[in-house]
Amino acid sequence: MRSEGCHLKASLLDYLLILVTAVVLQGLGTVAVAVPRSKCYALDNSSRIVDFSSWIGLPFEYEDKDSDLVVRFCKDVERRSQMGYVDFGRFDGFNGFVAGSGHVDFVQGFYNGDLLKCEDSYDKRGRTAQVNIICGNCSNGQCKGGFGCICRVTYESSCRAFVELAIPCEKPGPRVFEGFTVGFNPRSSEIVYNGMTQIGFQRSHHEFSFRTEQINVALYISAIASVSTLVRKPSFKVSPEKGLNVKLSGSGATGSPPTTLSPTVLIVDWRCEKSHSMPFEVNITIPIEGYEPVQFFLTKMCEYRQDQGGDSARGWATFGVISCIFIVASTLFCCGGFIYKTRVERVHGIDALPGMTILSACLETVSGAGQSYSRAEDLNSGFTNEASWEHHPAAAQGTRTTSERKYGSI
Repeated sequence: MRSEGCHLKASLLDYLLILVTAVVLQGLGTVAVAVPRSKCYALDNSSRIVDFSSWIGLPFEYEDKDSDLVVRFCKDVERRSQMGYVDFGRFDGFNGFVAGSGHVDFVQGFYNGDLLKCEDSYDKRGRTAQVNIICGNCSNGQCKGGFGCICRVTYESSCRAFVELAIPCEKPGPRVFEGFTVGFNPRSSEIVYNGMTQIGFQRSHHEFSFRTEQINVALYISAIASVSTLVRKPSFKVSPEKGLNVKLSGSGATGSPPTTLSPTVLIVDWRCEKSHSMPFEVNITIPIEGYEPVQFFLTKMCEYRQDQGGDSARGWATFGVISCIFIVASTLFCCGGFIYKTRVERVHGIDALPGMTILSACLETVSGAGQSYSRAEDLNSGFTNEASWEHHPAAAQGTRTTSERKYGSI
């Protein structure tokens, strides 16, 4: 009876433990596929992360007749003998750990070893080595249990070595959407590189926070064109929920397929509705069909409350549109009125412009002189009077000439 009571309590405790675990996992939500803490990782042929960070520096030794070859995992390859050590290269962290083919699961590259008698090697990189990793045991039955061992070593030349290493590989992690990048510039990858969230954006970091003055951030998204249609519409979650107003816009907010040549733009508009001592966290999630979603965090400081500037911006936009419409309508009205007066009313010159009659009347009213355009007969009479006025001095001059002549004769 007592044993049954203990068994019942144990079952209840197990049930409560499972329930609490489920609630915690549900509260945490989807975990970001972050880049491992070291370069000692690879993506297998199914695009899953296999992290070997705990294996860094682990030695594997192969005994030969005249010398021994030692592979220090993700570090270097050395051949040791009584004459000394010969370096066959150091681990290349950039693209130096890739998936293999056939019976080989992974391949590690080691470059820039000793240059002695290898000055003319491939790419002038000295002695090099390639380590073919097999997840399991050697084909000859060696390395049963333990951390594995080197199955065989072959030399292409005195400057190139091939090593076959059998180890119990780590368990594959989440599936990564390869070729997917997110950055602050087109085709850059400060936030997400090759489908993995970079350090500083996999969770909230105060030193990576944006300042209060920055009211928007433009993110450029790119992917391989053949699989770009798998990208879905992004979503976001703000923590704390109140105090920061966030909106997503741009081509990236609608789920448009991004490509390397035509990246989509995801614009994050955020404004502080109240001041806060700690930065706000904006968790952005981009679903990928058939893969783990891409998730990253952006943080913003809110040292003061920011006024909504959207209304003023929309006001200026409306004013600009109305101004353009007014200018176009005025131009069409003037052209139409000019053509109408020229063709129908037979008016030419400046009088054919619409509104000239009203403008002339206003000018007459302002001047108060009641002046108008001079008529043709008024102008002709003016010329006639001037001609008659100029004629009299000529006659007088002739008289003076005659008198002068008379006086001259006397």
